[in-house]
Amino acid sequence: MKTNFLRNKKIWVAGHNGMVGSAICKKLRENKINYLKVRRNSLNLTRQAEVEKWVYSNKPDIIFLAAAKVGGILANEKFPAEFITNNIQIQTNIITSAFKNNVKKLIFLGSACIYPISRNAIKESDLLTGKLESTNRAYSIAKIAGIEMCKFYKQQYDVNYISVQPNNLYGPNDNFSENSGHVIPSLIKKILSAKINKKPYCEILGTGKPKREFVYVDDLAEAILVVAEKYDKIDPINIGSGEEVTIKQLALLIRRIINYDGRIVFNSDFPDGVPKKFLDSSNIHRLGWKPKTKLMDGISFVYKWFLKNKCLKK
Repeated sequence: MKTNFLRNKKIWVAGHNGMVGSAICKKLRENKINYLKVRRNSLNLTRQAEVEKWVYSNKPDIIFLAAAKVGGILANEKFPAEFITNNIQIQTNIITSAFKNNVKKLIFLGSACIYPISRNAIKESDLLTGKLESTNRAYSIAKIAGIEMCKFYKQQYDVNYISVQPNNLYGPNDNFSENSGHVIPSLIKKILSAKINKKPYCEILGTGKPKREFVYVDDLAEAILVVAEKYDKIDPINIGSGEEVTIKQLALLIRRIINYDGRIVFNSDFPDGVPKKFLDSSNIHRLGWKPKTKLMDGISFVYKWFLKNKCLKK
């Protein structure tokens, strides 16, 4: 995707070292677009005074708010206080600092977990119409707060603060922990470990029955740049791949990519999360964006990246 809209703008990618932030930076570099650099550990986004000082000093025109505390079901269940507190602190500090310093545009990275449980394709209008899934409730509530904050600032002050809702993400620079990571990197780590240790089977938590839609992070980054250039409505906008698989199908696909010949066994004593999560992405399609990366191709690339970078986080 080529874009001229962002050229000659001062751009801050908050969370540039994370999976989404690094993918956005990669797309900006591909388009020969400069962005503000923040040294690792030089800015604590949970501290309001630090964030306000940095935004005031650097005066970005556009902020991509991709910074967040993220994790899988087990991490969300174990550390709900940290998930709700850290995420609300980060997004509140950045959004309020953006407003105080006349930032022209802000793109907030939401999440599909904000939506109520549904067996149908989820539309943006479904937000706050039903019960949230309990396993990541703290993270969901924090993200909903950020989305509503952007809407209220736009409603009250006519600022261009927009939220995007991607479905389950995967890609390089993700957290590959078996216990606290997202599903795809966790499965890659777990099944590879079973192969290396020559285990006859690999145990996966849950029944394997839930259906999920996965979005490759480079596709998301392109979608975010499209939104930055072409979208200015108050409502959030969904970003999905249109490709749905069960967790069992996903595990078997990863087993094939890794070339593990052991069995995949599911432990139904652990929670599944929602039975189905699939987004209606028709609004982003109308802007001209479509995903490019098929699930098998994306996972194959992530697996190769994992091996090359020896990403052996616990």
